[in-house]
Amino acid sequence: MFNRAIRTILQWLAVSVLAIGTAAGAVDADKILRVAMHDIETLDPQQYNDDPSFQVLRAIFEGMYEWDYLASPARLSPLAAAALPEITDDGTTWTIRLKPGIYFAPDPAFNGTPRELTAADYVYSLKRWLDPNLRRGGAPITTDLIVGARGFVDAAARSGGKFDYDRPMEGLRAIDRYTLRLRLKEPNYPVIQSYLVLGAVAREVVDAAGGDIRSRAVGTGPYRLREWKRGSRIVLEANPAYRTLRFPDSDDPRHAVLVRSMRGKALPQIGVVEISVIEEDVTRLLEFDRGRLDYVVLRGETANRLLGNGALRPEYVARGIARHVLTEPFLFSIYFNMNDPLTGGMTTERVALRRAIALGLDVENLVKVVYAGQALPANQMVPPGVTGHDPALPARPRADPAAARALLDRVGYRNRDAEGYRMMADGTPLTLTLSLRSAAISREIETQWKRDMNALGLRTAFHVTPFQEIIKELDGGKFQMYFGGYGGEPSAYAELMQLYGIQPPTVNPSRFKFAEYDRLMVEYLRSPAESGQRAAARTMSALATTYVPLLPIVFRLENYYVQPWVAGFVPPAFDNYWKYLDLDPVRRKAGGS
Repeated sequence: MFNRAIRTILQWLAVSVLAIGTAAGAVDADKILRVAMHDIETLDPQQYNDDPSFQVLRAIFEGMYEWDYLASPARLSPLAAAALPEITDDGTTWTIRLKPGIYFAPDPAFNGTPRELTAADYVYSLKRWLDPNLRRGGAPITTDLIVGARGFVDAAARSGGKFDYDRPMEGLRAIDRYTLRLRLKEPNYPVIQSYLVLGAVAREVVDAAGGDIRSRAVGTGPYRLREWKRGSRIVLEANPAYRTLRFPDSDDPRHAVLVRSMRGKALPQIGVVEISVIEEDVTRLLEFDRGRLDYVVLRGETANRLLGNGALRPEYVARGIARHVLTEPFLFSIYFNMNDPLTGGMTTERVALRRAIALGLDVENLVKVVYAGQALPANQMVPPGVTGHDPALPARPRADPAAARALLDRVGYRNRDAEGYRMMADGTPLTLTLSLRSAAISREIETQWKRDMNALGLRTAFHVTPFQEIIKELDGGKFQMYFGGYGGEPSAYAELMQLYGIQPPTVNPSRFKFAEYDRLMVEYLRSPAESGQRAAARTMSALATTYVPLLPIVFRLENYYVQPWVAGFVPPAFDNYWKYLDLDPVRRKAGGS
C-alpha cells in the first residue's frame, strides 16, 4: 500500500513537472489578454444556452474536435482526438480515437491524482447533453439519431425519472480507454459533427458539486477559471496540466503571412485572460481606444466611429490597428410566441396579423438607422457563409405598409379605439409587446418599431430586461414577441431547428409545430450533399415567411478591431481560439507605437 501511494505521488509530480515543462515553456504570465463581452450564465458545457457562456467555456473544456481556425468553409479539426473520425457502414458508425496523455486541470475531486481524459469521459459528457432533466431540456434530434438513446431519455423524462448514466447505451460506447464509437440509426453529418465538438467533463467533479458545475469549471482546455464576479468580470488562467500546441497550418493564400508569422511558436502563449463584462458597445470602444482591450467586436453605429468612407480612419491606421469584417453566422429575428392569445396560433386572423407586421416593418431603414449600415437585411433563415444559405434567393422585399393596412382591415382588425389604434375583432384592446435586452441599441429598435407599427395602427409596448433574464423568460414562454439572435454553427441546422416541432423551448422559443416544416427538417439532416440541404432550407424559409412564427430581420456585420500588439488573430466565426493568440507586452506598454 505504501509503495502504491509513493507511486501515485511520483506519478502526479511527474505529470506536474511535465505540465510545467510544456505549458510554462510557452505560457507567459505577463501576457494578459483583455477582452469584453456580455455577462455569462453558466460554465457547464452541457447546460449553456447563450453565446457569451459558450465563448468562455470553450476555453476551459475541449471537445474531441474543434472547427478549424483557418478553414473556410468550416471543417472539423482533431483536438482531443488523434485523427478525424473513421466513418463506416454508410455513415452510421463513427469511431473516434483519442490522444493519450491529456489531463484535466487539478481539482479536489481527483484526490491529488492526475486525472487523464478517457473515452468514458466523453460517453458521460455526451449523455449529459441528451439528459432532458438538465437546463437545456435535452437534444431531441441527437436522441432520435443515436441507437438506443430514446429509451434512456423517455425514462428520464417521466415524472421523478432520472437519466441512467451507468447503463450502457448501444449507440454511445467506449470500446477501450481511448476509443469511442457512435452508432446512428441513419446518417446525419451536421448534427453529429457538432456533437463531437462538445466539451468533456469529469463525472467525479459533477458528483462532488452535487450536479451544479456552473462555476466549478474543470476541463482539459488551455485555461481554467480563476475568478467569476457576476456582472463585473471573469478571469481565466493557464491550465498547468495543458499540453503544448502549434498554430494551425493552411494552404489558403489569404493566411500565408499569418501562418509564417506564427510558425514554430509553442502555444498557448497567453497566461491570463481577463474578461470585462461590458454591456454597451460605446463603453467597449472607449476601453479599446485607451488600449485597455486587446481586441473588440463592434457593430452598428459604434463600429462606424472608427471608419471614414467605409475604411479605417488614418489615425487608427497610423496606430497599427487592424480591422476585420465578418458576416456573423447568426440570424436575428422577431420571435412570436405561438401560444400567446393575441399574436400566436395558426388561425387566419393571427397569421395575417403576423404577416402584416412583417409587411410593415421597414428593415432597410432598420439597417440604415439602428445598425448604421453594419448589417444585411435577412432574405432567408440561413446566414451567408453557413451551409444551407442560398445566394440565388432574391433580396428581401421592401416594406409595404399600405398592403399591411389593407390586410389588417380585411381579416378583422378594422375597428379602432379613441386613439386610433386597432382592436381585436371583438372590440377588446390589442397591444403588441416586444421584449428586448437592456442595451443602447434596444432603445433605437424601440423607436423604429414604434414608428412602423404606428403607421399600421398597432399599439406597441416594450419589455426591456437584462439578457439573462430574457433567456429565462423565453424558456418559460413568458413573452409575446422577442427580438434576438440564434445560430453560430457551420451548418444551418442551428437556425432551422428553431422551428422544429420536437425541439424544447430552449431551442424553439416560438413553440412552433408544423408537420411539413418538420418533414423538411428531417430531409435537411439526412441530405449528404449541400445541394439537398440548401433545397430543404429554401422551402423551410418559405414556410416561415408564410406562417411567420419568426420573422427573419438581419444578418449582422461584425467589425473586429485588433490592437497592433496582438498576433495570430483571425475573426472567430464558430469557436473560441484564445489559445492561438500571442501578445507583445512591450509594445502594448508603449501604446502600440
